[in-house]
Amino acid sequence: MEKPLFDSHGRRINYLRLAVTDRCNLRCFYCMPEKGISFLERKDLLSFDEMFRILKVARGMGVDKFRITGGEPFARKGIMPFLKKVKQDLKPTAFSITTNATLIGNYIEEVARLFQAVNVSLDALDKERFFEITRRDDYDAVIANIHALLDAGVQVKVNAVVLSGKNTEDILPFVEWTKNLPIEVRFIEEMPFNGTRDSKEISDWNYKKILEHIQGEFKEVEALPVPSGATSLMYQVKGFQGKFGIIPAFSRTFCGSCNRIRITPKGELRTCLYSTKGTDLLTPIRKGMEDASLEEMIRDAVMKKEKDGFAAAAARDGFIPIYESMTTIGG
Repeated sequence: MEKPLFDSHGRRINYLRLAVTDRCNLRCFYCMPEKGISFLERKDLLSFDEMFRILKVARGMGVDKFRITGGEPFARKGIMPFLKKVKQDLKPTAFSITTNATLIGNYIEEVARLFQAVNVSLDALDKERFFEITRRDDYDAVIANIHALLDAGVQVKVNAVVLSGKNTEDILPFVEWTKNLPIEVRFIEEMPFNGTRDSKEISDWNYKKILEHIQGEFKEVEALPVPSGATSLMYQVKGFQGKFGIIPAFSRTFCGSCNRIRITPKGELRTCLYSTKGTDLLTPIRKGMEDASLEEMIRDAVMKKEKDGFAAAAARDGFIPIYESMTTIGG
């Protein structure tokens, strides 16, 4: 009989984000240096069989919501058979993927059959600003693929990191985008995951400032109900087809209802995005650990999950700033 997964704060954990690769074909300045980072060798990545085994064990603990992330998931060769196997064999009640939508063009029909929702990372609706942020000229492909996903009936959520001095001019156009499209745009506070050892000033555009800016232009903004465990504060301009949300990723106001864990590309279990203390699952798996022991290992790690992102950050020695790239953790 299924024994649900809980942390020490009484929160049921039923959501797992799996990063299938640390590689990404974009070079967004807030995520990694222009020259990129030292990506993992293939032997140091979880294989598809190892990833499936972790998901299967988690599914047996009542984890029924899976999100596939990267890096860029479609940058990993052989990804589609793995995704189909997860969907068919594990039957998650919620199955989604986060992508930059540059490489998804050849898989639109398959993606529409597999996923309930596709999250697209897109920080600008202006082509030049897109290039400045990503250091790549893929804007047209991304926009075309978003429309192809919508035409295929896929629920599309666009994630835009709000970057002071870089893309704040795009906030209002993004909201206007929801007028005639059934799309959900979610503005994300910038976080300190840039993959360098240099200190980095975080944008002062917090969730309150973003909302006030939008309300200054759009007068009939209605707050929408927020489901338990959700990270986004949701809104809709009256009469618009789509919606917009704001994710207080740096303010961390949603931590109290956190229901998620992460598996990094190298097989490390992270219970909080702001913690660097993970649990290595890859090594014991390759040493022949049985499923029952793997399950116990996951339960032990989850029981140590911090109360919130501030507690996780405070647990770091000397309050050392976080410099990892999101692509190594899992977006």
